[in-house]
Amino acid sequence: MFERFTKDARDVVKSAFTYVEGGGGGSVEAEHLLLALLDREGSRGSFALAALGLGPDEREPVREALREARRRAGLSRAESDALAGLGIDVAEIVARVEEVHGVGAMSGDRKDTRWWSGRPSFGRAAKDVLEGSLRAALAQRDRHIGDEHLLLALTVRPGVPAEVLADHGVTYASLVRVLYGAGAGGEAKAG
Repeated sequence: MFERFTKDARDVVKSAFTYVEGGGGGSVEAEHLLLALLDREGSRGSFALAALGLGPDEREPVREALREARRRAGLSRAESDALAGLGIDVAEIVARVEEVHGVGAMSGDRKDTRWWSGRPSFGRAAKDVLEGSLRAALAQRDRHIGDEHLLLALTVRPGVPAEVLADHGVTYASLVRVLYGAGAGGEAKAG
């Protein structure tokens, strides 16, 4: 599958590994792919984000929302709300754990969870996004997998990245409209 990736898509994956190696966990997850996409400029994915109001100068709130979700052990707002319905206050749990173990204690950043080779691997969420990017490319009849397909895949996989993107006006439907026009089967507008 990676042979179908454009240079931009490969750069996103490489940058995601850089986030992990810099202390962002033991394996590449969907959040790392989104962070790497937010760093891009001059690609179809970055064009689509800018067209939807997330230009390079407007991306920090997305990064902050990802950091906050990581502090909550990666729980989405929907998961936190479901737990609240059971009488479990996630914010209170996070506060108590951080009081004892320090800020970020629930973020899951453990350096000792890597494979024996010492290199990070892809987590389940990242694998789902990579597979979803292939499906997104095939759905649009594209012969390559670009960073825009990774972005499309992030919007359809349930979890924190899709929730954060939707909170900032980036959904699958809005991306398809920006990238491929109103007909969604026509020629690409971006790039």
